[in-house]
Amino acid sequence: MRVWSRTLSGSLCRVSSSFLENMVEEDNQSLHNENNRVRTLRGHMNLTRTSALSCIVFPPDASHFNFKSSVIQLLPSFHGLYLENPYLHLREFEEVCNTYNDSNCSMNTIRLKFFPFLLKDKAKTCLQNLRSGSIHAWDEMQQQFLKKFFPSHRTNSFKRQITTFT
Repeated sequence: MRVWSRTLSGSLCRVSSSFLENMVEEDNQSLHNENNRVRTLRGHMNLTRTSALSCIVFPPDASHFNFKSSVIQLLPSFHGLYLENPYLHLREFEEVCNTYNDSNCSMNTIRLKFFPFLLKDKAKTCLQNLRSGSIHAWDEMQQQFLKKFFPSHRTNSFKRQITTFT
């Protein structure tokens, strides 16, 4: 059987049948290799979900943390709206966290574990968009949160309002 193939320059050349059989055999081996699974058309259409790494790096004592759903229900909700006061939400959040006592974990760990449950909608999206592994302590989380939802221009506008008050 004569088989023709194009070279890189575009001209036709004859390919021997033994060369062709070797090529087909190599293709079949690469398709059925354990690392390269054969994917069906449905498999290509339904992409697998890969999860992004969290921005929060939990301390070593976080593995002993015990969640209580009753505490999660007590947490205030912060949506990231302009009229919401982030300082007030942080104070309420810390009050709820202070009522939870876990002898296995520090208060830093407790606050870091419960903080994502405080956030909803836009605020949750902002947390998920932070660089992975960028938060190691509660103080860093507070700083990032306030920088995002109570930026310096908002503080400056309040200062101007106070100084121009008559």
